[in-house]
Amino acid sequence: MSGDKLWDAARRAHPGYTVANICWWYAMGADTDYTVTPRPVYYADGRKEPDCYTRPPALHDELTKKFGTFPLFHFWGPGADLVSSQWIIDATRHVIATRRPDLALCYLPHLDYDLQRFGPDDPRSLKAAADLDRAMAPLLDDARAEGRTVVALSEYGITRADRPVDINRALRRAGLLEVHTQDGMEYLDPMASRAFAVADHQIAHVYVRRPEDLEATKAALADLPGIEQLLDDEGKKTHHLDHPRSGELVAVAEPDAWFTYYYWLDDARAPDFAQLVEIHRKPGYDPVELFMDPLDPYVKVKAAGALARKKLGMRYRMAVVPLDPSPIRGSHGRLPLSDDEGPLIICSTPRAVGDRVAATDVKSLLLDLAGLG
Repeated sequence: MSGDKLWDAARRAHPGYTVANICWWYAMGADTDYTVTPRPVYYADGRKEPDCYTRPPALHDELTKKFGTFPLFHFWGPGADLVSSQWIIDATRHVIATRRPDLALCYLPHLDYDLQRFGPDDPRSLKAAADLDRAMAPLLDDARAEGRTVVALSEYGITRADRPVDINRALRRAGLLEVHTQDGMEYLDPMASRAFAVADHQIAHVYVRRPEDLEATKAALADLPGIEQLLDDEGKKTHHLDHPRSGELVAVAEPDAWFTYYYWLDDARAPDFAQLVEIHRKPGYDPVELFMDPLDPYVKVKAAGALARKKLGMRYRMAVVPLDPSPIRGSHGRLPLSDDEGPLIICSTPRAVGDRVAATDVKSLLLDLAGLG
């Protein structure tokens, strides 16, 4: 659902309401009274340091003084863990206690990442769920003491997936995807490519430059192991994916598969950002950023050296991410095979939620529960 539309609807229903939105990057610019969201400091010399964005701006120093700098490197990357979720929980409790919002939205990230690392049934994932449950207890106690309604909502369910599908490499081998080379490194050239894919977990949008290349693109992907469906215009309409920004084709992975963004054919030609936690330069989602390279015996030494340079105020490269996608054990994006594998919604108000809730009905449900519908 659109955050802007949610806030607009709520304001029309109840002009005096306030909102605390503790979420991540897409919260910036939303029509909220209070916003806290991770935002690194990108220095001119290339350094990246942890920080957050707040509105009003004074809230930044207030939260930092009370809870420390937002732990960005525990929010994403090989160090992603409970520390980031704990900071967000603490900040949520503080904003609710000091600002008294009518509606507060809070995103707790780390459980998502452990399930991608280890898979949904791994004991480490179950421990991460139990750890998060304990960390949330004070927030839930606060809500109960104030008589607040609590909704726990997931956007998706993560299922076991351990088979990477190199969709862009298939397009390149078919002569449809082009690269350009600088300093021995290959970079995707989307403007010259006849077709390329933007991968996101178990879905990949395939952008085809000219209509006459559509059949060749279909042929290049038709027999690629791991693709269950390749949706054309009719298929996209059937699955409500016929958005103007959708690819000309949309690939859906098989239940145990997921799509990589990789487009180079030789790891020696991979761009240097491929081994970094770098969400902006990679043409697709890279869950392998959650790992340190298990094949590099010096990876921890390299990380320690990079941290030392960082502490001295020098430029540094934390090149620790593997180029092997095989460690990933969980993904999402397909329609779930059963309700047990799908997203979940839980509400503290008895009978407020029926057996099933359409994703498009969540906005109105939240507004109704907050008395703003």
